[in-house]
Amino acid sequence: MPDMAMPWPPAWLNTALWALFWGGTTLGLYALAIRLNRRFRAWWSSPLLVTWIACLALVPLLHSDYQHYLGGTWWLMALLGPATVAFALPIYEQRQTIMKHWPVLLVGVGAGSLMSVGLSWGLATLLSLSPELRASLLPRSITTAFAMIVAQESGGVPGLAATFTAITGIFGAAVGSILLRLLRVRSTFAHGALFGMGAHGAGVARAYQIGREEGSIASAVMVMAGLLNVIVAGVAVGVMH
Repeated sequence: MPDMAMPWPPAWLNTALWALFWGGTTLGLYALAIRLNRRFRAWWSSPLLVTWIACLALVPLLHSDYQHYLGGTWWLMALLGPATVAFALPIYEQRQTIMKHWPVLLVGVGAGSLMSVGLSWGLATLLSLSPELRASLLPRSITTAFAMIVAQESGGVPGLAATFTAITGIFGAAVGSILLRLLRVRSTFAHGALFGMGAHGAGVARAYQIGREEGSIASAVMVMAGLLNVIVAGVAVGVMH
């Protein structure tokens, strides 16, 4: 007679265990990364960068995959929406500064958005990426909550768009301070604008580590850039199709 024994552990239990593991591991690694950052205060000790690299190394090391990881951390992704809406508070607090400098902000955000989408488009063309990958790469300079929506509506892969966005944000937050030192930029307004435009959510977090005003300006720039990039990326994808 054929062996009718049920496999152990069953698939649903295996998936649930992976979900619990990755959710707990991500939070644990982030907590350790915060302590590391407080100890060294260096660009390479950024909690987002350290956590991302550690998880990236653990997934293949443990013979897991992206689906297992996403199954345990989907609720973190779900919090991106409310977190983005919460940026309205610091924007309101700095409304006078924003209204005073709105022409400069508008020009800077417009130029930065066009440059980010243009560079993504050029890179996709240079590498002969498929339309699906192009649509996933174009919104990389928008905050993750916006990028995933744009990718899904334009035929891309939301998971890939989130990955490209995370890489852009983590890299921008890590090297932003170095770039500001090299350029000898001292304006708090410029500091916040650079992080908000070049590194979206990760940049805002880094800007708040520098100061309250820098973080508020970064929040405003990130939201403005996100809204504008949604339009620009959507038009660009439409042209490619």
